[in-house]
Amino acid sequence: MKKIVLTGGGTAGHVTPNIALLPSLAEAGFEVHYIGSYNGIEKKLIEDMGIPYYGISSGKLRRYFDVKNFSDPFRVLKGFGEADRILRKIKPEVVFSKGGFVTVPVVIAAKKNHIPAIIHESDMTPGLANKLCIPSASKVCCNFKETFDLLPEGKAVLTGTPIRRELFEGNADKAAEFCGLSPNRPTILIIGGSSGSVVINNVVRESLEDILPNFQVIHLCGKDHLDQKLSNKKGYVQFEYISKELRDLFALSDLVISRAGANAICELLALKKPNILIPLSKAASRGDQILNAKSFKKNGFSYVIEEEELSKASLLNAIRDVAAHKEQYIKAMQESEMSDSIGTIMKLIQDLA
Repeated sequence: MKKIVLTGGGTAGHVTPNIALLPSLAEAGFEVHYIGSYNGIEKKLIEDMGIPYYGISSGKLRRYFDVKNFSDPFRVLKGFGEADRILRKIKPEVVFSKGGFVTVPVVIAAKKNHIPAIIHESDMTPGLANKLCIPSASKVCCNFKETFDLLPEGKAVLTGTPIRRELFEGNADKAAEFCGLSPNRPTILIIGGSSGSVVINNVVRESLEDILPNFQVIHLCGKDHLDQKLSNKKGYVQFEYISKELRDLFALSDLVISRAGANAICELLALKKPNILIPLSKAASRGDQILNAKSFKKNGFSYVIEEEELSKASLLNAIRDVAAHKEQYIKAMQESEMSDSIGTIMKLIQDLA
């Protein structure tokens, strides 16, 4: 049986694309092993799926001054030694890395052991961990054509992000029953990121009286962001967070309002959902969401509102525009080269293995 080592951690976004590959890897006859940090979010997610898990030392790589900058390089060196021993023991045909600081020693150790490594870069501009991994990688999977200009010639492959199969299996009627909404009315789904967005929440709620005559609204507002005054508002439901029912909510939705994180927008693209993106401002991030959103707008996949320009008027105008031109957005997404991300990535894996 062929063996593959998956690696990635630190956030769910560095783990769930790896999980999305598991069914196809099993069908292709791969024995899967996973290398992550000792106690990162990835450990429980992977162990719960029965995949052999190996923890290694991991240090955070910072662009700013911190006293830990003096000790973390030693953690990375320790992690390299551990990854080297694990890879020599497993002897995989290929390594696939989704990113996060824990992957740096794994990818470098793979090169030392002459094991081809594929890394995946979700954002338009590579993050620091992936920048360190790129010289040791055989191929770099990308979500944006613009990323090609930032990579060594011949390494970049446009793939999109692996999307969990279950997202394509949603049931709109189940969602309507779960939310207490009509299965026949146009529906807007609002996703403000895993911790929610106060800015988006406030503008959405301010706009409800104008939205609800034409749409019903499902609002994922983040932990501790429920508004009890609106708990009985007809046509409006709010949740702090949704997990297993999300696929059903997507199935019911005609339009999605979302942040512009790479995994989130690739899910919208794969599901062909007309959408409005409100990227996290540069004041609160390195600006990757802004670049992601601009690329999706350029390709005709999304309507974009910069956070600084978000208001009741701009939101209502965006909803009217996307609703009026939804078929154009769907057509653009259908013509995207990233319609089969898992198939494209699996071909890379099998070719290198």
